[in-house]
Amino acid sequence: MARLTPRALSIAAIVAAAGLLTPLSAAQAKTGFTPGAPGAGDPYFPDMGNGGYDARHYSLSLSYDAGTKAIDAQATISATATQNLSRFDLDFLGPLKISKLKVDGQPAKFERTGAQELVITPPHGLHKGRSFTVDVAYSGVPQMIDDKALGISGWIQTHDGAVALSQPFGSATWYPVNDSTDDKATYDFTITVPKGLQALANGEPAGTRTHGSTTTYRWVDRQPTASELVMVAIGHFDVKDTRTPSGLRNITAVDPTSVKSATAADDFNRATSDVIEWEQKLYGRYPFGSVGGINVLAPNVGYSLETQGRPVYARRSAGALPSADLLAHELGHQWFGDAVTPAQWKHIWLNEGFATYSEWLYSEQHGGQTAQQYFDQAYNSPDTDWTGKVADPGRDHIFDDLTYTRAAMTIHQLRKAVGDKVFFQLIKAWPAEHRYGNATTAQFVAFTEHFTHKNLDKLFKAWVYSEGKPAL
Repeated sequence: MARLTPRALSIAAIVAAAGLLTPLSAAQAKTGFTPGAPGAGDPYFPDMGNGGYDARHYSLSLSYDAGTKAIDAQATISATATQNLSRFDLDFLGPLKISKLKVDGQPAKFERTGAQELVITPPHGLHKGRSFTVDVAYSGVPQMIDDKALGISGWIQTHDGAVALSQPFGSATWYPVNDSTDDKATYDFTITVPKGLQALANGEPAGTRTHGSTTTYRWVDRQPTASELVMVAIGHFDVKDTRTPSGLRNITAVDPTSVKSATAADDFNRATSDVIEWEQKLYGRYPFGSVGGINVLAPNVGYSLETQGRPVYARRSAGALPSADLLAHELGHQWFGDAVTPAQWKHIWLNEGFATYSEWLYSEQHGGQTAQQYFDQAYNSPDTDWTGKVADPGRDHIFDDLTYTRAAMTIHQLRKAVGDKVFFQLIKAWPAEHRYGNATTAQFVAFTEHFTHKNLDKLFKAWVYSEGKPAL
């Protein structure tokens, strides 16, 4: 994520109840059926995610009403039990009302409780290893989260539609989900909007159909995606669907009100193509089925987000298209953060450090400042904050300069320690090794030392695991 403006205010209140929890039956207790955990174990966000199952695929169907701003939706979640489950949770946040919920086609009891728990009790216990489906029908106006430390996310209304920006916890505002970075799944989307509006999502288009006064768009995302990277955008867009020189499909969309240029759509598509072709040489084969981006006017936002395959560049007011360094940042995330996602939020520097360093490398290799010059400026600047640990910034600081600039400085020090030849081999090997999976700081350190045949403990201790300004 590239944070272009400070993010603000407070999280909205939640919860509506429906249905009843049932205690374990004697038969369930005897055979060892137990509830899945109501959290995935991330210390920064203990309410996020759930235990007891692995979500495999989400099929999301929603109709958007431009007048009321409401959605009428159904989510079908395919999952596999990882324990003998008596009941399990999904994350579901805000005022959306559930009208029907089934497990494997049978009505199931449910209750909404706590911060964001949708607690589901199926008619029968689910054996470990069993595949099952959950169907949830719901409707209403999804909420926008405005967290005091982390700012705006969730379902965000725009001047002519909406955009879903879910980092770190916004997905649960518009669909029921196992909202954990380490439970990736594939997706398909069926989005019906008033005729004249368009709908975009992750993945690739799978058909469009107009019927009467509405148009339905289908998108299919075939690569595993973390919930915080799931995106939907509804509005008026100038869409370009082309191929890069290497043959990669490139789907970009420009909200005409977001930039005042007759050639904006073509320019944006071309710039995206140029940057992704350069990054493929740097980081290896692009990991997803298509690339692109969405430039949208969203007065409440003011940041860009690395939504998988198609980053969103949200603007508070009309202006220029994203700069090349911003494109390098968000598209660099496709390898660092999207293909390889942190196992927990404290490891976010592996996302933002490499994305920021992508900006430095783009400048260095295109006639601008070198990475060393960027490093020197940050090291000598009185504005650089040396408090906090890069490897564990704290819940309210995951989007601070600590995980961006200081993390990029760490990567530059690593480059200097191992030399350019090995470094540029390393930054291809790391995302290839963990593609479509999750990783931790400890795994990165171990991988780096093994790959380079160097003991780098002092470097990582000073730059990643310790507070304060390291000596050079």
